[in-house]
Amino acid sequence: MAIPEILKDRLSIPAVAAPLFIISNPQLVIAQCKAGVVGSFPALNARPAEQLDDWLSEITEELDDYKAKNPNKKVAPFAVNQIVHTSNNRLEHDLKMCVKHKVPIVITSLGAVPEVNDAVHSYGGIVLHDIINNRHANSAIRKGADGLIAVAAGAGGHAGTLSPFALIQEIREWFDGPLLLSGSIANGGAILAAQAMGADMAYIGSPFIATHEARASDEYKQAIADYSAKDIVYTNLFTGVHGNYLKPSIENAGMDPDNLPESDPSAMDFASGGNTDAKAWKDIWGCGQGIGAVKSVGSTQELVERLVREYGEARDRVLAT
Repeated sequence: MAIPEILKDRLSIPAVAAPLFIISNPQLVIAQCKAGVVGSFPALNARPAEQLDDWLSEITEELDDYKAKNPNKKVAPFAVNQIVHTSNNRLEHDLKMCVKHKVPIVITSLGAVPEVNDAVHSYGGIVLHDIINNRHANSAIRKGADGLIAVAAGAGGHAGTLSPFALIQEIREWFDGPLLLSGSIANGGAILAAQAMGADMAYIGSPFIATHEARASDEYKQAIADYSAKDIVYTNLFTGVHGNYLKPSIENAGMDPDNLPESDPSAMDFASGGNTDAKAWKDIWGCGQGIGAVKSVGSTQELVERLVREYGEARDRVLAT
């Protein structure tokens, strides 16, 4: 197993909570880390940009205080997601904030930039880069990323189309470093399955939408609990990048989810959903195909406890065969 040193003996389960645009906030991140999974948020969630400094201070101080008062508990480090695409005009500022606060883990998306990796490495942080195919994986490692997040078919939000079996197998032919798997992972058995096929950890997003701490509307949270894989559509209409979204939210916006036009990828607007009047993430709800495992809205602690229990039960079943 290629678990990064920064994570060893600090997790209750081999999982990273994915950064959720708009939804992830300090309250959710702190709850995730206290429960023993890596909590994360997109830097762009802190608005205006100056708020990022405050968020990083709040998260760092709260976790440091909690660890000091609970020395025997596993408290995970946190991560910040940086969109490194040229359309992100905040990258320089947000990266400086990560360096200032020595953010333990930086998750990079939509491009691989050596300068970003160097900045994180300057203070001892690590960079995990999300990819949807083997070519992008090779590029990310060549440019200095420490690990990879394989975003396979069925993942929430911006997602790839490759089977996790194919994607993990191809990457493991040449890469033996930290490898996370994303895509429809919403129960403990799926976490164990990710490890069985060659990943070190699971990357879990959609189940955390249906938590009390998440910054999502009550309707959005309940939808995660009420719907399943059949209620999801894969389209690039809303941001220019293909992703998975809940059909009911598209219908609520007055569109037919089964007859959506293609968007011009050159008009990428991943943050606001500016390709339509309905805003991605706010009006059009992103989520992965694994939401059928989510039966109710609850606390982050309760969700992680369920995952830990199911992971142990799945492992016991395997060992008993």
